Amino acid sequence: MIYKGGCFCGSVQFEVHAPKVIECKHCNCSFCSMTGYLHLIVPKSDFKLIQGEKKLTSYSFDTARAEHKFCKTCGAKSFYVSNSSTEEYDVNVNFLKPIPNKLNIKEQVC
Repeated sequence: MIYKGGCFCGSVQFEVHAPKVIECKHCNCSFCSMTGYLHLIVPKSDFKLIQGEKKLTSYSFDTARAEHKFCKTCGAKSFYVSNSSTEEYDVNVNFLKPIPNKLNIKEQVC
């Protein structure tokens, strides 16, 4: 199924191919907990940035392996390049439309 997503202000738009029942992770680190991030890891081939590449800025911390993408206008972090592989994107399920019918959420300890 194709989900659409983007930032709060609409400057950044993307599409992601994912199943109807989404397997995602809830991370207990302060960064993810404070922003309500639900992690959906997809291969690079299942993610397509539609618009807003120039509206994105990046932030890295700790090992600097992950490249966290934010909209420069509204500050939303709807996806980032995964820290486990540059061939994967980590998408925040909370930014997907339509809202997934079912989520299987696993706890993840960082």
